[in-house]
Amino acid sequence: MTDDKDVLRDVWFGRIPTCFTLYQDEVTEREAEPYYLLLPRISYLTLVTDKVKKHFQKVMRQEEVSEIWFEYEGTPLKWHYPIGLLFDLHASNTALPWSITVHFKNFPEKDLLHCHSKDVIEAHFMACIKEADALKHKSQVINEMQKKDHKQLWMGLQNDKFEQFWAINRKLMEYPPEDSGFRYIPFRIYQATTERPFIQKLFRPIASGGELHTLGDLLKDVCPSAITPEDGEQKTQVMIHGIEPMLETPIQWLSEHMSYPDNFLHISIIPRPTD
Repeated sequence: MTDDKDVLRDVWFGRIPTCFTLYQDEVTEREAEPYYLLLPRISYLTLVTDKVKKHFQKVMRQEEVSEIWFEYEGTPLKWHYPIGLLFDLHASNTALPWSITVHFKNFPEKDLLHCHSKDVIEAHFMACIKEADALKHKSQVINEMQKKDHKQLWMGLQNDKFEQFWAINRKLMEYPPEDSGFRYIPFRIYQATTERPFIQKLFRPIASGGELHTLGDLLKDVCPSAITPEDGEQKTQVMIHGIEPMLETPIQWLSEHMSYPDNFLHISIIPRPTD
């Protein structure tokens, strides 16, 4: 893996200023002040919002409190999607701070998975890492790691420890020199305008002729509508970690440097602002 450590750091320390407000129909004993927080893009809502939960529970009757869930402009926010992906997909062209509504009642069973403990988040996170390594190395790297290495990946994410996480994660980003890249690229493409959760298929980082595949090649193959305008005007933006990478960027480089901690590239295709 090339040593662009500054890129890894910028990705890791990306933050979104957020204002949490309690849903107006929640029953409180006194007025609930909004709660402000810098959310880490790479983490999960249910992992970093203990303080938010405590803040609002203070003004509520205990019998009114059931499982917490979050919503933005009527859309329930999936906690098992990384925070940065949720923002890019639903709110990237809105003014900051990001306004999230907090609910303690009427959990939307159809839209969200339950998250009763941190163990649920850890299980989801490790399942993603294992799936990514199956694509990259036929699971050889993750299977050769010890249990404590798996735990270190999780604790690094949970405690926001860049060095602790990358000491182990760098092994998942390596490949034999004769291969020039991973077997397949772990990626998911999300579209703001469809009901389909995401697109995912097998895609190699190197073409049969040996040349490097780019982000543009991936999109052309998997989601051509994202880069081929119907009438000559580009109507969409392709976002990863809040930026629009150049379509000429090699997909192998993006996979090594701009994947989320779960080792997937989470790519959002969103409508381009019209103003």
